Amino acid sequence: MNYKMILYTMGKLLMVVGAFMFLPVIVGFIYGEKHVITTFGIPIASLFILGLLFSAKRPKDISVYSTEGFVSVAASWIMVSLLGALPFVISREIPNYVDALFETVSGFTTTGATIATNIEGMSKSILFWRSFTHWLGGMGILMFVLAIMSSNDVRTMHMMRAECAGPNVGRLVSRSSNTARILYGIYILLTVLETLFLLLGGVPLYDSIIHACSSAGTGGFSIYGDSIGHYNSLYVEMVIAIFITLFGVNFNLYYYILIRKYSLAYKNEEVRIYFGAIALATIAITANIVHLYSTVGGALRHSFFMVAATITSTGFATADITTWPRFSQTLLLMLMFLGSCAGSTGGGMKVSRIVILIKTGIKELKYLANPHAVATVKMDGKPVDNSVVRGATSYLILFILLFMISLLLLMFDKYTIEESMSAVTTCINNIGYGVGRFGPAGSFAGLKPFSKIVLSFDMLLGRLEIYPLIMLFAARKR
Repeated sequence: MNYKMILYTMGKLLMVVGAFMFLPVIVGFIYGEKHVITTFGIPIASLFILGLLFSAKRPKDISVYSTEGFVSVAASWIMVSLLGALPFVISREIPNYVDALFETVSGFTTTGATIATNIEGMSKSILFWRSFTHWLGGMGILMFVLAIMSSNDVRTMHMMRAECAGPNVGRLVSRSSNTARILYGIYILLTVLETLFLLLGGVPLYDSIIHACSSAGTGGFSIYGDSIGHYNSLYVEMVIAIFITLFGVNFNLYYYILIRKYSLAYKNEEVRIYFGAIALATIAITANIVHLYSTVGGALRHSFFMVAATITSTGFATADITTWPRFSQTLLLMLMFLGSCAGSTGGGMKVSRIVILIKTGIKELKYLANPHAVATVKMDGKPVDNSVVRGATSYLILFILLFMISLLLLMFDKYTIEESMSAVTTCINNIGYGVGRFGPAGSFAGLKPFSKIVLSFDMLLGRLEIYPLIMLFAARKR
């Protein structure tokens, strides 16, 4: 294990996050919040000091293999979460460190689950940092570092594979570092566009930036307790619903559209199923809840928004789904597990992985019916590599195992099985809300410290898709 290279990479990352932490300081100065100097000054100093210590000397051996890539990503995310929680504690707006850590991990992993009970009472700078963690974590913190620093292409690819969501990660162009730049360029462009569209709808600049950052990372942190429902605006809801749906699409497709390879985007099976699932779920839920609203349009409006927010794991809300019929709640629960497209900022198991698993099951049924039959798993009309199929199956097994362990650990704190399942489901799928007490109108503030730590770990498992954290604890020195 090349520990020196791992520390060097972590050092670069910590300094980048420290630089980004100047943004909430600027916000604080704009709104006359004098506490930002100490609130963010101490974390910034800590990030830069540790960053310089870790990366002061470039290692002679810069080789990075798959294990180092996974360990670098997992260790970096944990370190950034630990230090990123400090502003909440220093400002005393979330004085308990475990609570602050939960909120920070929820931010970076784009989960959006919160322990805050008085969001409107928090300072502008803290609310900005809270939502900006979504933006940083959405495309990947290390991905940004790789996009701005000239690095060994092999090292870049291993780290991209560890941090990017989905069963398979590939290059858009010959160099992986250039791929990272392209993806982040598209990410920034979409964020700016959403901000502009919200401004056109009369939303204040601060609110527009906050909600654009949360939408980009498909996180769901808002500056109001009633989330997007606060605006009671069809225009605002549709702008956010459309953009979070777009952020749930594989970013590679946007690159293909930009270079006018429209056929590659159109033939993508995963994105067709993704949009199909949104359309069918919206129609089904609208039909199921229409009696709760005065018009069909009102039911359709809330149905589409909640479907988009759930399948992309954004966690914004315009309605309290706990008041909806069981059918609608169950369908949304299924969308939580399905998730968005691979290569997007959304959570869940990913559409492509679910499709591969279903097709693998169908292939096995065909083989049982006719042992001499030759069947292959295909995506976009092309055979899927056996390693990808094996990876999807292994991921499902590990997902179920870790889900059950987390469920048992929460029940150890004497929560009911319904409460435990809701909490674990929303955290490991990076959704932000579940059902019952953890619904859109609820909060995770009442959980015991042990359960908050377990769920924080689940959020990291979901965002990093299990393997990096397992490698971090299982890796051995070569």
